[in-house]
Amino acid sequence: MKNKRLSWVDVTKGFLMILVVIGHFPGELDFPLVKYIYWFHMPAFFILSGLFFKPVIEKGLIKPTIHKRFMQLIVPYLFFLVSITFIRYGIEIGSGNLDLSWYVHDIWTLVVGGRFVRGAYGVFWFVTTLFFTYLFFLWMTKYFNRTKQIIILAIFYTIAHFESLFAMHVIGGAPSTASQTIPMIWNIDVALMAVVYFSLGYYMKSFWMNVTKKWLIAGVFVSGAAIILDNSQIIDYHLSMKFLRYDHFILDLVIPLSFTLVLVGVFQQAAAYLSLNWLQKIEKHSLTIMYLHIFTDILLNDYFTYGIIGFTAFGLFVPIVFSIIIQKFLPHGKLFLGGFTQKKTTGNQVIT
Repeated sequence: MKNKRLSWVDVTKGFLMILVVIGHFPGELDFPLVKYIYWFHMPAFFILSGLFFKPVIEKGLIKPTIHKRFMQLIVPYLFFLVSITFIRYGIEIGSGNLDLSWYVHDIWTLVVGGRFVRGAYGVFWFVTTLFFTYLFFLWMTKYFNRTKQIIILAIFYTIAHFESLFAMHVIGGAPSTASQTIPMIWNIDVALMAVVYFSLGYYMKSFWMNVTKKWLIAGVFVSGAAIILDNSQIIDYHLSMKFLRYDHFILDLVIPLSFTLVLVGVFQQAAAYLSLNWLQKIEKHSLTIMYLHIFTDILLNDYFTYGIIGFTAFGLFVPIVFSIIIQKFLPHGKLFLGGFTQKKTTGNQVIT
């Protein structure tokens, strides 16, 4: 049962990582595929992350648990941040950019991170947001009962929507510009929204572990209806967690959940009958793919001409090659890719 469970989760995450790459395709598409990908792919990652959350009740286990998450999330974040920056600065210096103020401003932007870093660092916000989402939920489950947890989550969800309302409609303009008028390091404020999706993975674990055909059909119906309504311009729904764009208080739950339901249901069924090892392999290297797929395009697009298929292929293949190289040839390579494990026995508890 455990292997079967992990199989469909890995397969689903592998598919979602492909969608992440496609979602950053810089060209124009006839069908608004990228828009629909953004409706659910990031919430789905948070939901699946919450699925395996384990509350930590004993006081002595809090610090080791936080340390473990820091090593698994923030250490790779810093490794790829520094690595890409060194390459970027080498290119800048080689092209004659010796403006010290440019480098100072750039470094400060990288320190702030989150929605303020663009280009090669376009996806870095997710990891820091996930880290603080985990800390928020860890705090909630340790000090509050389930009723109070739900109240806190409702407050977080409401605050997140008020922040979005202020950015999108009071400040106005492009979401990327409007959201950057609200200062926040590492997109910690996005964790207010992300922790709601994360909690739905945790609270609804038994539901996600065995999506019935009836629920799958319901998910297909709601997801299909949302696309038809949007395509018919009856609704104009958008979701961009990075840039604080939460368009609708109700649909921000209904649409991401319905699409995630479809994905989980489909891959649970598929994993039971088909060998989807190639998606599991993509998931195995997903961290490197996430960090390097945009930078890969930045480095290669001057030498190659490709559409969305070529962009996706390069965005998957090149990072996977680097992932293998880092693991096999770089000292502590697995650590830099989030492969930190910690085993410490305290009483009858074991952290793994």
